[in-house]
Amino acid sequence: MLTTLAGGDRAAYRDSLVAFGIAIVASLVAGITLATKTGTLEEFPGLLLLVPAALAVKGNIFGALGSRLGTSIHAGVFQLSPRLDTVVGQNAAASLAVSVVISVVLAVLAKLVAIAFNIAPTMPLAEFVMISAVGGAIASLLVLAITLLLASGSVRFGWDLDNVVSPLVSAAGDVVTLPALLFAASLADITAMTMSVTIVASLISVACTLWVIRTRHQLLRSIIRESIPILTVAGLLDLIAGITIEKRLDDFVTYPVLLILLPGFLGIAGALGGVLSSRLATKVHLGLLEPGAIPRGRAGRDILMTFSLAVPVFAAVGGTAQLGGALTGQASPGLISVVAVSLLGGLLSTIAVVVVAYYTTVVAIRFGLDPDTFGIPMVSSTLDFVGAFTLILALVAVGVA
Repeated sequence: MLTTLAGGDRAAYRDSLVAFGIAIVASLVAGITLATKTGTLEEFPGLLLLVPAALAVKGNIFGALGSRLGTSIHAGVFQLSPRLDTVVGQNAAASLAVSVVISVVLAVLAKLVAIAFNIAPTMPLAEFVMISAVGGAIASLLVLAITLLLASGSVRFGWDLDNVVSPLVSAAGDVVTLPALLFAASLADITAMTMSVTIVASLISVACTLWVIRTRHQLLRSIIRESIPILTVAGLLDLIAGITIEKRLDDFVTYPVLLILLPGFLGIAGALGGVLSSRLATKVHLGLLEPGAIPRGRAGRDILMTFSLAVPVFAAVGGTAQLGGALTGQASPGLISVVAVSLLGGLLSTIAVVVVAYYTTVVAIRFGLDPDTFGIPMVSSTLDFVGAFTLILALVAVGVA
């Protein structure tokens, strides 16, 4: 039975389930951090708009990095080295450069989206840039180190990176990015520092862009050229997801346990898509899969495994959020309601996971793009966008909101 549910690959199912278990526990830390900082969310209006996008962008950038490294491991060309003329060196440098540029772009988009959707009041643009850039820089360095350690560990211990990197990197991004954003927000009260950091971050972003244009490292240039447009679109989708959450801030403040649920729910939805996207991309690179209009064969088995992971994982996300609320004294609509919201919203999200992950891979192949670089950002951010709506839908359906 387990072999059938796992799509014929029990080891992959087991590794993924363990990785998701770690991710759920890690997301609890992020959720508790968010739930206990409602004062900061109210002090910096628009911060909750930025949170889903800032969390997602780390998972997008470094999940894609992990997926590319996983492919290089399968292809036998992986070698851990800081040199810029190596596969790992160019991947790491590209990921950091993209993170710097996207952090500034995300801040500008956040302010524009707030204006366009009449989200008022919101903090000034300089504070958006300060929080996004400083929080993003701190988180990027830490998540990069974690991603490289995972890749090195997969070589040493024989893990399949495709099965573990997306949930673990997403979890690391949640745990690291949220405190980093809140720390940056605490600095935003210092006006002179805010303006200085905004100017410096903008200049560094421009410098990174010019460096990429001039570099002779083909792989680095290719990764950044493909990443920035898709990550900008992905960031916009994440910001729209943030609007959905921001407009329901009163419901989340009434039951702060829902804020504990939020990072884990969105992160797990994106990570499920990341696992499926990584597995499909690797099979395409190795010539084991030729995507067609309808998924079948190896793709069908990977999709079956995704659904079989979703049920226990989303149930655990809800139960863990309730536990976190009980431990920290946060108001909750009750265990059954929280688990029901997580499970119902999660299963609706999983349908979108499968559709987006599979057809994003198809589109990437058709247009000659790398599905490792293109797939995970598009899948994760689409799932943040869809996940925010399915979570709100589940809250209404269960009667919590």
